[in-house]
Amino acid sequence: MDRFPSRQDYELLIYSLPQQYPEIAFSSLHLYPVSRGTAILRGSIRFHGGLELRIFELLDFIAGCIADYSYDVVWSQEPVRWYDPQPHPEIAELASTFPHHRHEPPAIKQNRRPAPGLSFTNPNLHTLIADCIQLELALKKNE
Repeated sequence: MDRFPSRQDYELLIYSLPQQYPEIAFSSLHLYPVSRGTAILRGSIRFHGGLELRIFELLDFIAGCIADYSYDVVWSQEPVRWYDPQPHPEIAELASTFPHHRHEPPAIKQNRRPAPGLSFTNPNLHTLIADCIQLELALKKNE
């Protein structure tokens, strides 16, 4: 993507996700305006297999970026992954996607991994949905 989407394009993106991905059973994503140039994206995406992706983004359409985000993935009411941009320069293995990373079991709070595809300057939703689809398949395999 060459430029960050406009608010109207971002709305089109979020409200068309269920049509783009047959794996999505339900989406409660909604864009809430904060000011003329900023908005909050909040809600969740539920997949047919039971996985839920909870989304929070603070969007700055004037600067053309995601100013902050938090993404949580829940399986059977248990957190199985979350993504955040809290910098951890002391962890060398996270340098490839700095500051973007994800937490996953075991020891989910301390177990951090790089999060390729996440960005402040491009929408993250397609990357997150693809990750969730793969994660859901892996979780179902291990049931």
